[in-house]
Amino acid sequence: MDKYNNRETIKKSSFFSTFFDTTRDGKRIFSYRTKRWVVVIAVHLLFFLSFFIDLQMLEGTLNGSRFLGFHMIDLYTTMQLFLATHELPVNVIIGITTIVLVYLLLGGRSYCAWVCPYGILSEIGEKLHNTLVSKKIIKERKFDHRVRHIFWAIFLVLSLTSGYLVFETFNVVGILSRMIVYGWSLAFFWVVVVFAIEVFYSRRAWCTYICPIGTTYGYIGKISALRVEWNDNCDHCMVCSDVCFENQVLEITKAKYDKQREEKGITREYITGADCTLCGRCIDVCHADALKFDFRLKSLV
Repeated sequence: MDKYNNRETIKKSSFFSTFFDTTRDGKRIFSYRTKRWVVVIAVHLLFFLSFFIDLQMLEGTLNGSRFLGFHMIDLYTTMQLFLATHELPVNVIIGITTIVLVYLLLGGRSYCAWVCPYGILSEIGEKLHNTLVSKKIIKERKFDHRVRHIFWAIFLVLSLTSGYLVFETFNVVGILSRMIVYGWSLAFFWVVVVFAIEVFYSRRAWCTYICPIGTTYGYIGKISALRVEWNDNCDHCMVCSDVCFENQVLEITKAKYDKQREEKGITREYITGADCTLCGRCIDVCHADALKFDFRLKSLV
């Protein structure tokens, strides 16, 4: 995309054009979407090779793994496990400690954009959905994103009352992760069903309204060190909001806050919304260079 000459949005751009960006001096570079896809594919390629050829580098799946011998356990899986069994083995405690520390630094819901394998499928589904909406074949359906907190609690209660990790039976992230490592499973048909719902009914429904994994990492993300920073170069065109996975986090980019900022002398602010996935799509499209990644603890380094 050429954000400096064309205010292209994800909806109005061709899908493949979003893998590239053009700098102010006309240089063609890879966009954050490309970088994210490369990271996601690389992570799961390591999972696959560690199992298939005994590479022993990144073993396991996203539910629980070892990276070069260090345990890493998904936080929401651990919560379900504890409520179901009332036990927490030492290696699980070590694993969740590692994960929490990593995402406190890198941003909680960066998991959704930079690690989750379903994220790639969801972005493809998003483009198909937007195309169908623009051709008036289907309607745009949106719901209150806060419903995800209700699902988060329901799945934990089900683990407590049943003694079983109920959510994991239809967790599309876990299904895909296991399938990539261990091979085909009939459970993949459920992933196809969820994908179809996102294409024909509601854009990114799983990630936006249901998935408790992203919700959990979002709670960590509220205080994480790596954030997107806004500055007053912004002309409030709101293209960033158009392309954002969770555009409620970009509330501060609206013009209505300008007077308040002027009174307080504020020229820069961090986007601290827990739902921000740090996907970088807002940065890719900002023609005013008003958005960038920033490490909040850099003054301490």
